[in-house]
This record gives sequence, structure tokens and C-alpha cells, in this order.
Amino acid sequence: MSFVDLYSSGTHRRNLAHFAAIATLAAIDGEVNEEERELLDRFANKLDITEEEYKEVMSEENKYPINPPTNSEERLERLYDLFRIIFADHYIEEQERSLITKYAIGLGYKSEAADIIIQKSIDIFSGRIAFDDYLYLLKH
Repeated sequence: MSFVDLYSSGTHRRNLAHFAAIATLAAIDGEVNEEERELLDRFANKLDITEEEYKEVMSEENKYPINPPTNSEERLERLYDLFRIIFADHYIEEQERSLITKYAIGLGYKSEAADIIIQKSIDIFSGRIAFDDYLYLLKH
């Protein structure tokens, strides 16, 4: 049983999985630098990750893969979840944008498609919309 499977709350479990994937991306080039650590701290706070969970995810022996969904709508839903979290403070920082772009690529989008989806999402999230509207706008 994986660490993420220990949690019964679907929302918290999903948030923990998001955080673990983001942490894995931040550590992909070796060590997590101070700027990445600060960003991870903010994400942990926004995702309601406990200190114990944070330590477990960040430990060297634990690497959590991004398990990309098999269909486009589920991939978009994961990005939507993260954009809602990022835009909780009504703006996106450059480091957040960079990390979510890496996350989109990890979900299976090609670099160019990820850039387009990220930009469209930023434009959309500036006005806060429902997922169904988000999905419709990205598909058209």
C-alpha cells in the first residue's frame, strides 16, 4: 500500500498526490534548492499537507511518480485542481508557472501543447470559472 493510499479523504488524498508529484518534479534535477523549497512550502500550505506528510514526501527514499490519467479529460481535471490551488491567492508566480508546466508535461502533454494549455488556463483562471466551463474552453 502506498503512502497516499493511507488517507480516506478523497480530497486530501488527491491533494497529497498532487503535492508528491510536484515535489518529485522539484527534485528531478537532484537537490531541491531554496527557491523550490519555498514554493513547496507554499503548496504544502495551500494543499493542507501536514508536517509529517511533508517529511515523508520529501525523504530521499520516497519518490512518488506522476501517474498520468489515461484520458484527456482526467488530465485536464488534474491541471484544473492545481490551477484552483495556485489561484487561491489570485495570481500565479513565475516559479508556479514553471512547475505546473513541468507537471503538465509529466501528465503526458507535449511541451508546446503544455505551454498553450497553461497560458489558456491562466487567462481563464483570472476570472474563476467552473470545471465544465474550463473543459469546454480548452477543447475549443
